[in-house]
Amino acid sequence: MTRRILLVNGPNLNLLGTREPEVYGEDTLADVEALTSRVAAEFGLEVRAVQSNHEGALVDAIHEAREDCAAIIINPGAFTHTSIALRDAISGVALPTAEVHISNVHAREEFRHHSYISGVAACVIVGCGVQGYEFAVRRIAALLAG
Repeated sequence: MTRRILLVNGPNLNLLGTREPEVYGEDTLADVEALTSRVAAEFGLEVRAVQSNHEGALVDAIHEAREDCAAIIINPGAFTHTSIALRDAISGVALPTAEVHISNVHAREEFRHHSYISGVAACVIVGCGVQGYEFAVRRIAALLAG
């Protein structure tokens, strides 16, 4: 069995640590990737990380995951609320997927309350800061263990 997780971070997440730290905290994307890899290693899993501000690049990465990944962890950023293409890609590759949001999207603007991704995700982790990525790895590892 493939022992790799695809970690997908969408638009503007490359700005973590500097963008609205009162909302997203001070951890950087590199910190998130390191945390995810460290926790995954506890379960004998590797992480391949991709971040893009371009929807098609994320769709391509998800499609490629079916070749060498067992699961996906995704923070789709603003694409959460707009991208049927990401939803269809996740559904199409049929890998267990955890959706993560650093902030509590339900306590924010109304337009952030709807996710196109949640309906095809095995779990949704919201409002836990970057610790949500840790929770996602642990949940994915449990799903992969059976």
